[in-house]
Amino acid sequence: MAEKTRARTGHAKKAAPSRRPSRQGPEQAARAACRGLEGLIGHRTEGVSAVRRGEHGWHVVVDVLEVPRIPDTTSLLASYEVQLDEGGELLEYSRVRRYRRGAADE
Repeated sequence: MAEKTRARTGHAKKAAPSRRPSRQGPEQAARAACRGLEGLIGHRTEGVSAVRRGEHGWHVVVDVLEVPRIPDTTSLLASYEVQLDEGGELLEYSRVRRYRRGAADE
């Protein structure tokens, strides 16, 4: 009988799941920015140049193919700054730079 009691009380209780709201990381923010921007402007995203956490969400710089050309090195791309809230919702965006794919940064 003593063994059964010891076996029952020897089990550790499971910790209650955390009730904190899940915070988005930089990877999720970058993906959300690309999806949201593509939906708004109708151009294909090429990649993400920067992600940084702000006071109330994320600031993401997304590179977009605006004018595809042949050869590809003459295509026009643009960088857009996208602001997301903590949940990944797009709050605003603006184009901050336009450049040829083959152009070097200055």
